[in-house]
Amino acid sequence: MFIASGRVFTFFMLILLAIIIAYYIKRSREGYVPTIRPIAGLDAIEEAVGRATEMGRPVHYTPGIGALNGATAAMTFAGLEILSVVARTIARYGANLIVTIRQPTVLPLAEEVVKQAYMAEGAIELYNPDTVRYLSQEQFAYAAGVLGLLHREKAAANILLGAFWAESLVVAETGNSIGAIQIAGTARLTQIPFFAAACDYVLIGEELYAASAICSKNPIKLGSIAGQDIGKIIAVGLLVCGALLETVGISWLTQLLVK
Repeated sequence: MFIASGRVFTFFMLILLAIIIAYYIKRSREGYVPTIRPIAGLDAIEEAVGRATEMGRPVHYTPGIGALNGATAAMTFAGLEILSVVARTIARYGANLIVTIRQPTVLPLAEEVVKQAYMAEGAIELYNPDTVRYLSQEQFAYAAGVLGLLHREKAAANILLGAFWAESLVVAETGNSIGAIQIAGTARLTQIPFFAAACDYVLIGEELYAASAICSKNPIKLGSIAGQDIGKIIAVGLLVCGALLETVGISWLTQLLVK
């Protein structure tokens, strides 16, 4: 009985979450802007670019080493959307930007994002086609290329936002060794501890997607985040109620939730 009820309850909660997300997406399209808490790493971009400008040294940016398909595609697209904001900030300040790419399919997108950012700021004359650089499709050959570039150019800021694997720590440690301000973020939980140890600002997990939504101002993304937050509140409420009821010996809600 509880197994059947649990499945019905899970299905009901899934439908409820879909309705809530659809409602907030509709409101966002109509002009409502959900309030998203400030993300320190996103706010630090202007500080990092300003420091690089003062020092006369470049900003290094990578949207990760993931492809445009598969499980990590969303992280790559998030990194590219945040790249647009970084490039616009750099165009306003007149700083130098270096974007390194591992995946060939990401290269034309990154080039167009940077070019459009300079055009949006009315500084297309400052755009350098060599800003976006393809290094290598091999994971550690790409990492070695980034390490060499960081040392040669003495980057004042190192921004890593996207999907990363084992190369994350060596790149972050190199940035730390040259004194760069480092902003990193990924939804790959195994790499977050390395970024937390070596970087100044870290976007943890879904903060990367939230930052992407803020940068793109996409109503679908903003509405989806707002709807998911309501779903999380409901989930936490059910867990608290289940724990309290279990404490006093009432287990029906617990059994309903775990089945």
